[in-house]
Amino acid sequence: QVQLVESGGGLVQAGGSLRLSCAASGTTFSTNVMAWHRQAPGKQREWVATITVGSLTSYANSVRGRFTISRDNAKNMVYLQMNSLKPEDTAVYYCNARRGSVNGWGQGTQVTVSS
Repeated sequence: QVQLVESGGGLVQAGGSLRLSCAASGTTFSTNVMAWHRQAPGKQREWVATITVGSLTSYANSVRGRFTISRDNAKNMVYLQMNSLKPEDTAVYYCNARRGSVNGWGQGTQVTVSS
């Protein structure tokens, strides 16, 4: 069973940057599609970005051009570089790993962007 641990969240002013990290274990990391999702207070969890096994990336319209997802298979890590942060990016950010029917989630890391 995959275990995922996110880190790197915090409080930042609008326009600032943060880099989220997600450490994976209990799986052959390189065979997993990795993604970031987020959930703002009172809202449903929403997809943010995905990186495939072949390192192809895709982004939600709301973050495209500001966020970058990347992976390091040697370190079993996935990252989310977040630039030009906006107050509406405030949410708990979750790391997600998918391989076939197996779908794992981390516990989340809080990102708060002040105006």
